[in-house]
Amino acid sequence: MLPRLKIDSHYYDDAMQRAAEAFGAEPLFGFRFDLDRDNVPCAGYGCADAEKVCVCRGEEVMTAEIDSMDDIEYVQYIGCAAIEYTFDGERYELCRSDMKNAVALQNTVKRLRSLREGKDIGHISENEDETACPVCGTPYRAGSKICPNCADRKKLLTRLLPVAKPHAVPLLISLVLYFAGVGLSIYNGMINRTLVDDYLHTDTPKQEGFWWVIAVMVGVALFSALLPMVRGIIFAKVGNRITVKLRRDVYEKVQAMSLSGISRRTAGEIITRVTSDTDVMREFLVSILPDVLRISLTFIGISIAMFIINWKLTLMILVPVPLIILMFYFLRGFMNSIYHRQWHAEEAVNSLLHDVFSGIRVVKVFGTEKYENERFDKAARRVRDISKKNEVTWNKIMPFAEFLLGIGEYAILFFVGSAIIAGTSSLGELTQFLTYVGLIYGPLRQAAFLPRRFARAMTSAAKVFELIDEEPDVANGENAVDREITGNIHFEKVYFGYNNYEDVLKNITLDINKGEMAGIVGRSGVGKSTMINLVMRLYDVRSGRITVDGVDLRDYDQHCLRSQIGVVLQETYLFRGTIYSNIAYARPGCTSDDVIRAAKLANAHEFIMRLPDAYNTLVGERGQTLSGGERQRIAIARAILRDPKILILDEATASLDTKTEKLIQDALEKLISGRTTLAIAHRLSTLRNATKLVVLERGEIEETGTHEELILNKKRYYKLVMAQRQMSKMPAKDREKSAS
Repeated sequence: MLPRLKIDSHYYDDAMQRAAEAFGAEPLFGFRFDLDRDNVPCAGYGCADAEKVCVCRGEEVMTAEIDSMDDIEYVQYIGCAAIEYTFDGERYELCRSDMKNAVALQNTVKRLRSLREGKDIGHISENEDETACPVCGTPYRAGSKICPNCADRKKLLTRLLPVAKPHAVPLLISLVLYFAGVGLSIYNGMINRTLVDDYLHTDTPKQEGFWWVIAVMVGVALFSALLPMVRGIIFAKVGNRITVKLRRDVYEKVQAMSLSGISRRTAGEIITRVTSDTDVMREFLVSILPDVLRISLTFIGISIAMFIINWKLTLMILVPVPLIILMFYFLRGFMNSIYHRQWHAEEAVNSLLHDVFSGIRVVKVFGTEKYENERFDKAARRVRDISKKNEVTWNKIMPFAEFLLGIGEYAILFFVGSAIIAGTSSLGELTQFLTYVGLIYGPLRQAAFLPRRFARAMTSAAKVFELIDEEPDVANGENAVDREITGNIHFEKVYFGYNNYEDVLKNITLDINKGEMAGIVGRSGVGKSTMINLVMRLYDVRSGRITVDGVDLRDYDQHCLRSQIGVVLQETYLFRGTIYSNIAYARPGCTSDDVIRAAKLANAHEFIMRLPDAYNTLVGERGQTLSGGERQRIAIARAILRDPKILILDEATASLDTKTEKLIQDALEKLISGRTTLAIAHRLSTLRNATKLVVLERGEIEETGTHEELILNKKRYYKLVMAQRQMSKMPAKDREKSAS
């Protein structure tokens, strides 16, 4: 990989000036890039107007006519991205940049395409989400803006500590118990010295007071055992409360996130945030921090006691400690990076497991068990290899640290032993010092494992706080409107796209009045589902606006708006539970009479009553124990129970047999009556009764009107209808050949 070079801003200024001089006119917009065609860092600048684009990279200046640039595309490579186009059948590269400028290139592509098509570029947002760390240039992982190299651990610590603030009293009690434990440890060393010098290793052994010394030692040992037990109980209670609070906060945040924010992450990643990462944060607060406190208090307290007894010997004993601290300080970045890789690999395994188990029906149907076993084996081997490498590295470091710690013990044996032989010290003093050295070096050995635990805690905290801090793309305004709607929908010059460089919907202007049924028609991928997603405000428009009853959707309270919208999708999702609970999900707190009435109107009551447990029948994972038609009728019952002002039907009758389709069509007619309805259907015959048909092509409205009007126009809709009629007349085998 090429080294990342910092390019001073004046180089960009020079490139901008040369590009402007070559351009010779006032540009509509400009853009930066920082790589040449060989991926060598350079200061590049480009500018464009409605006719031409000019780019300057180093000493090279190139100008191209926009009308002659075909297939302008954003192309992503490994670690970099480029803008490419076709001229006279040959492929050319306009500019190239590293990933931190990726979104800027995407917006440039979008503007160049719009200019080539003679369209306005004012609706194209200037907002650019970074795709790489602006400090070190490391590309972000998908769905994340955390750089493992530059994460501010001090900031994370200042955010983690307040989580424990509500539990300050029990934690302070634990702190007092720590002090008491250190005091007992110091006193225990003094008792050991007294026992050896006054009773065991003396020329005149005495019986008086011996049993009291033993009794005191037993008492100290008893209290030394009780204190950790009490601390453990306190930390267990506090830890469980912290875990519940963290998980609730993260879960509520996930519920409040916009659909685009959730879509940027896999389900496995989100589950890991709610469960594993919050548990690691709990461990940090109730285990790692207390361990740091215990080790620090023990080290300071015992060191003071040793200095009082023999400061020269104490200095010799503590010589290895700074060396060990410095060693782990300089190794912390390396340890963080190697364990980051391991934790990300483990997260990838969790995501893979979630995907496979969620789609196990597909795995079984296609017989891909062997393939999935190989995928899992590959992911598991990667975790194994990384973990093995990390543990080997760790076990190379630890023996050296152990050796450094052992030097202090050898120093005591040598110097105190020499003093005993010379008659200037006692065996009791040696025993006391060895006891204290064990109390110091034992925690220091445990402290050697803290960097690894600390790194994992900081990684988990960074991920959790990133999710909590994420601003939703769709959010309520300060004075969000909360009122009942009637259902008048208006699209006004709406532009929208799921990425920054390509619009799915372009210049959509449309009125759907209260009680009207608008059928949205077009080929796959033209933006039909996107339109209904915008009406439900799962996403916000990029430009223009959508109003309901004259109020911009962005001004409505989201819960208020969606509570008055009913949805029936092609793929009905049923939650694990009973049929009753799935229907009642649309209106919590409704009565059983309401549920049964909705089921009857949806033509679902009869098949439900034929089931052994009727409404108490468990539907299984995603409702797999029911047929597609049965699930669809439950979805319609759910929508009826909601009693929405706006109804959305997305392929509600697709892939059903004739009898079931008739039942569902009858149920839908009852549901549609008097409601503003947006319906998507590839089977155009189901939209014949629509008040208005909207035909989309390449994200734009090509024509609107009733079925009869569009047939007379003999344009796109007419061709679609004729094609479907022709297909329906074909024998089954011919239809399959035509479809293929």
